[in-house]
Amino acid sequence: MATSEHGESDRGADGVTALSPRDTAVLAFERRWWSHPGAKEQAIRAEFGLSAARYYQLLGALLDSPLALAHDPMLVKRLQRMRDARSQARSRRAIRPIE
Repeated sequence: MATSEHGESDRGADGVTALSPRDTAVLAFERRWWSHPGAKEQAIRAEFGLSAARYYQLLGALLDSPLALAHDPMLVKRLQRMRDARSQARSRRAIRPIE
């Protein structure tokens, strides 16, 4: 399978699209990040050489990928639930009536 310079998935010789090595590494990291000493942001920088903001952009796109869901359904669904809960909490805070 070929991977673009940015780590996106490409079609392999058999025509099947698969996760890039970086995508599978991000999923593996999310499965075990709590075992790293220190802050998650430091572990992200050390492991991927990315800012936390860029990492979370990549993770968000990955959570919407059917390939990621097929690769690790329990992890992806758990992370989707957490993302949805944070989004709903932000919405509830934004809708508060002014007193």
